[in-house]
Amino acid sequence: MSLFLLGSLAAGVFLGEMRIHVPRKPLGSAPPGMQYVSLRTRDDVILRAWFAPSLQPNGDAVILLHGVADNREGVLGYAVLLPDARGHGLSEGIASYGLKEAGDVHEWGDWLAAQVHPRCLFGLGESMGAAILLQSLATEPRFCAVVAESPFSDFRDAAYDQTARFVGAGPWLGATLFRPAIDMGLIYARWRYGLALEDASPRNAVARTRTPVLLIHGLSDVNLRPDQSHRIVTARADRQAIELWEVPGAVHCQARSVAPKEFDRRVLEWFDAAQPMLDRASK
Repeated sequence: MSLFLLGSLAAGVFLGEMRIHVPRKPLGSAPPGMQYVSLRTRDDVILRAWFAPSLQPNGDAVILLHGVADNREGVLGYAVLLPDARGHGLSEGIASYGLKEAGDVHEWGDWLAAQVHPRCLFGLGESMGAAILLQSLATEPRFCAVVAESPFSDFRDAAYDQTARFVGAGPWLGATLFRPAIDMGLIYARWRYGLALEDASPRNAVARTRTPVLLIHGLSDVNLRPDQSHRIVTARADRQAIELWEVPGAVHCQARSVAPKEFDRRVLEWFDAAQPMLDRASK
């Protein structure tokens, strides 16, 4: 038993460091028309992004958020503001899976409000970026609608699932045999970095907001299984202005690769329909 506990402690420290200090993906040059921008947060962390003013402005703005160990290039092509999350790309800080990044989204919203005065602010995120976007809804009321692809519902549940996946087992193994190591990792992250990662919960944030949310999840996603999005949907008691599109054959964050035309159509229609949905939700 003592060897098991020591092994769990060592594994927990390793898992904690691996989750917080993620590998940084190299960032290429800014594409034509993109501007480099930076933002100093309230806790003195410098974040960086690309910003593309629209050539034919419609009065709306979009924040695009990438996944873990990615950078702003991972969501290039959709639109306006593409930030590097904390601890990713050229942004400073360490990853906290939404604990601090949710506030960063609010500050980017302030930046967009000052620069382009958007009529409507939209959000599109994938994986970790999707989870950050959903958590930001608790502090960023200006979003007219958001789209989240392959999010996790709660950090702890996702950790159980992903740890078990590395050994080819189901999520039940992560919540049983690997649970001591994961819990040790959470304790270590709180002690070493002051991060209560177990509090990172898109599910709880969505339950407290009425912002229209479109969830997208590939049915072949084994990194973050579709059940993660199911839990988020069921968290919203009134079920108003929330939908889940499950994509057959799509793996993690690859819905657009499998169904590009339908992906674009659903996202744009969700944004276009946001104002009527908000009107209904407020009644």
